Amino acid sequence: MLILMLLFTQSVWTQNELLFFQTNWGFEGSWEAFLLKTKSSGYDGVEVWLPKNARVQQEVFKELKKHQLKVIYLCGTNKSLSFKESLLAYENDLKRAIVQKPYAINSHTGSDFFSFEQNMKFLKLANDLSNKYNIPIHHETHRGRFSYALPETKRYLNSDSAFRLTLDISHWMVVHESLLAKQQQLLDEVMERTDHIHARVGFEEGPQVNNPQAPEWDKALNRHLSIWESIILSHWKTGKPMTITTEFGPPNYLPTAPFTQKPLSDQWEANVFIMKAIKEQMNISN
Repeated sequence: MLILMLLFTQSVWTQNELLFFQTNWGFEGSWEAFLLKTKSSGYDGVEVWLPKNARVQQEVFKELKKHQLKVIYLCGTNKSLSFKESLLAYENDLKRAIVQKPYAINSHTGSDFFSFEQNMKFLKLANDLSNKYNIPIHHETHRGRFSYALPETKRYLNSDSAFRLTLDISHWMVVHESLLAKQQQLLDEVMERTDHIHARVGFEEGPQVNNPQAPEWDKALNRHLSIWESIILSHWKTGKPMTITTEFGPPNYLPTAPFTQKPLSDQWEANVFIMKAIKEQMNISN
């Protein structure tokens, strides 16, 4: 009986797992310094663009292994190229990342200036590669991409039941100039297709509040936490860990003071804060 209880407890713990990833966006130190700071801050991994230099790649792999950190690689459509050139470059970048066997790939997919049919080709290509190599590829909700708006994203989801999302809800707060409180039904449908979260607090007029700890942003913070909680609880039913990248960005994404351009808050501190806030929301103590 004791053995069965222990097995059951371990099973529940595994199913209710969160894995947090840190971004190196704006980090000015070395890879070694970034990965060491990431580990010491309590993260499980990093989300980064795969370095193009082979020597740097090897340095990163060595440090990831040393610090026992997982990696999610970023890939994206090059919107400065023609559609055909962009699709080919996208395929090559995905294959280059897949070879490294990351935990997953987060994709900035397509363009808001490509047609519906053109963007669908990017989604199909990624899905085919994901299935072939058994590497999850998540398509981020992002301004400037196929998924720049909630109703437009729903259109793609209705046309293709296969692809999965990274939900960065902060982008849509800006696009729709609201916290989307009256769009819960549409959001619920999107959240069902979400396997990865980008955790940053946006608001009606911007993708990033100046400091998520400031009381004037409590309404926006709590709205984001509520959305993330719904996604996490739904995802846990699959028995798989939920992955979350904390993604508060650097200046000028991070608001700055006029003239001095001094950041109004600390980027790293904001990301660690949001990680702890999500853990508290989900009653996770570690």
